[in-house]
Amino acid sequence: MRIIQDISCALQRDPAARNRAEVMLAYAGVHALWGHRVSHWLWQRGMRTTARASSHVTRFLTGVEIHPAARIGDGVFIDHGMGVVIGETSEVGDGCTIYHGATLGGTSLEPGKRHPTLGRNVVIGAGAKVLGPVTVGDNARVGANSVVLHDVPPGTVVVGVPGQVISRSHPTVPPLPERENDLPDALGATIVSLIGRVEALERATTGQAGRGPHAPQAGVWRGEDFAEVDFVI
Repeated sequence: MRIIQDISCALQRDPAARNRAEVMLAYAGVHALWGHRVSHWLWQRGMRTTARASSHVTRFLTGVEIHPAARIGDGVFIDHGMGVVIGETSEVGDGCTIYHGATLGGTSLEPGKRHPTLGRNVVIGAGAKVLGPVTVGDNARVGANSVVLHDVPPGTVVVGVPGQVISRSHPTVPPLPERENDLPDALGATIVSLIGRVEALERATTGQAGRGPHAPQAGVWRGEDFAEVDFVI
């Protein structure tokens, strides 16, 4: 039964979920899925206005807006829920996880397919925007606040604005629970690479390298490194 599956998914993917009764009564993301199934059933039977009204009520109650025409697979979990928007022609594969503030939106006013398609076991981070008729491959992860405008290969990690493929993740679903922010630091890696190139050039031209900043540790830069940066130009 899909309701039991929805509750089980919440218990598996959210360590704050303590029991089934709590999930049934207090999880807006789960309630949003239940409401969507009602509106989707109405939409498929031609009761479009009633379906939109039902969807609007679900949005009012949960803070999650899912168009009645959107296709949502089994085992999907919407964590927290508030601010999630899933557009009309969106397709969400089995086992996906979507965090609060995420948007599966369109970029065109033309009719037809204009929203994203998520494969199986995709993770969409908090505040991420996946826009247009793009495909996010199976087991891919989109980092928080990233903006995805192009197709994402299966099993990859995407971060940044616009979203860039940083690395390939495990080919299978990673064990749960997993930290959403356990993603590569793309900006930090770029800066470290540039610093290394500058120091190499300094050694080649002056015989000594300037005292550049240290590499960030866990995403944190050492403030004193930027107080008196001694680059030789």
